[in-house]
Amino acid sequence: MADTGAAGEPIVDEGQREKQRNPKFTDRTGPAGSCAACLHATPKWCRQNLLLVLTVAGVVLGLIFGFSLRAAEPSADAIMLISFPGNILMRMLKMLIVPLIVSCMITGLASLDAKNSGRMGLRAIAYYFSTTFVAIILGIILVLSIHPGEPDNSARKRSLKEKHPPTSLDAFLDLIRNIFPDNILQACFQHTKTVYVEKEEEEFILTKPNNGSSSSNDTDIFSITSTTQRTITTTTNLTTNETITVVNETIQWVRSYPMEDGMNVLGIITFCTAFGILISNMGSRAQIMLDFFTVLNEIIMKMVILVMWYSPIGIMFLIAGKILALEDPAKVGAQLGMYMVTILLGLCIHTVVLLPSIYFILTRKNPFRIMWGVVQAWVTALGTASSTATLPVTFQCLEKLNIDRRVTRFVLPIGATINMDGTALYEAVAPIFIAQMNGIELTFGKVIAISLTATCASIGAAAIPSAGLVTMVMVLTSVGLPADDISLILAVDWFLDRFRTSTNVLGDSFGAAVVEHLSKDELRHDQHEPIDDDFEMDMQGNGKRKSLTGGGREKDEMI
Repeated sequence: MADTGAAGEPIVDEGQREKQRNPKFTDRTGPAGSCAACLHATPKWCRQNLLLVLTVAGVVLGLIFGFSLRAAEPSADAIMLISFPGNILMRMLKMLIVPLIVSCMITGLASLDAKNSGRMGLRAIAYYFSTTFVAIILGIILVLSIHPGEPDNSARKRSLKEKHPPTSLDAFLDLIRNIFPDNILQACFQHTKTVYVEKEEEEFILTKPNNGSSSSNDTDIFSITSTTQRTITTTTNLTTNETITVVNETIQWVRSYPMEDGMNVLGIITFCTAFGILISNMGSRAQIMLDFFTVLNEIIMKMVILVMWYSPIGIMFLIAGKILALEDPAKVGAQLGMYMVTILLGLCIHTVVLLPSIYFILTRKNPFRIMWGVVQAWVTALGTASSTATLPVTFQCLEKLNIDRRVTRFVLPIGATINMDGTALYEAVAPIFIAQMNGIELTFGKVIAISLTATCASIGAAAIPSAGLVTMVMVLTSVGLPADDISLILAVDWFLDRFRTSTNVLGDSFGAAVVEHLSKDELRHDQHEPIDDDFEMDMQGNGKRKSLTGGGREKDEMI
């Protein structure tokens, strides 16, 4: 007999009452019940992933507004105003990059043994270089198989002013120079880049006796004017008054190493790596510095969260402004449609097939967990077209996936700098496409040269929008293709750049997860405590907190 309450009704526990208030659909209700259950759970999922939903909505609305407003033919000032909220988003993200990289790398390395950090660094570099080379091989195979470029015999614009682009050797040496900056503060906003300039004009006058003349007073005066454009030699005989002028058209180039705008991330990473390792070796004497950078990192991450809530608005206006700035999308699509298909197909295969396969082979874990966990960073990269600007969001996504913070804070800044899978694929496809448009058959040796040069170019490319266009000139000149033909692909670069950046960000995330898996033994036996940014209030709530990095040693500090 069932238990009864005072009123003679059966006693029902709280769990049963909850089930009665919120009935769940089961498989017994059939497909209609399953659909209803999904609809019932959708609002809850949207509330839990509100920022992701808003970001995706911002991308979709940006596309809709951009193409809808094209009919109104807005002026240049109107397009500038529409793009303005997006530009503000880019500026806010870039504002946080330097303090984020500095605090993350120093706290991450200070929480690791020096040997462990060295092994992790080597694993990260080996993984990133491997995936970059795989992307290049994939791009070359696709562009040679699909053959998107056909000679059109149309007139091409060529610059009358001769230029001397940097060589592959210059790009490699620039990498080394930027790794060791001469001013760490200047590295926060400028980097070194080799530039060839015309040699300044010089004049030499030589007077000597004419030995072939019968008169001892006869002399020849040689006036040599050397410029960057030509060498003019004038010879005058004082006896016969004959003047001979020889014009030799030569161009003299000299290397210069000016500082260009753009953060030198490699130099900052080098400095922070040495700084963090030395803090780790100094132990308790460097505790005050470690506490400082740990608190700094927490402050910056809180600022990142604020910026992330603004990002849906900024991304919407950023995409709308880019679409409005297009001259003729239909004409561009007709001319470069197959080129875009080749690039997007390569990025899709690399993102959906190759990267998850490599991750599964190395870790035997589900790769789609990582892909779903970094969707927020992927969409942000789609809107900003900058892997460095997306770095704060990538940190947040991976730490929510419980990837060890000591790994993410060390590996992700390296990945955002040297891991450019999408850019490498683009650097391999575009030169071969331009050669096909010009009817030039590339030999196997030139294809190999493209692959090697594209690797160096992708590593040296800054993590900013359309950085691949700058390094593309080096790849074109390495195989003798006209650098001016880069204008053929300029019209669609803004669009493809967003998908390249999204691939780069996903590659960074997989790299951090792989390095954590391969380094799990070192992390488990490391004497340093895992990083914990959470403030632990004491039981009395008297306004004090425990030390953030004391390794279990309680150290009260006044808030």
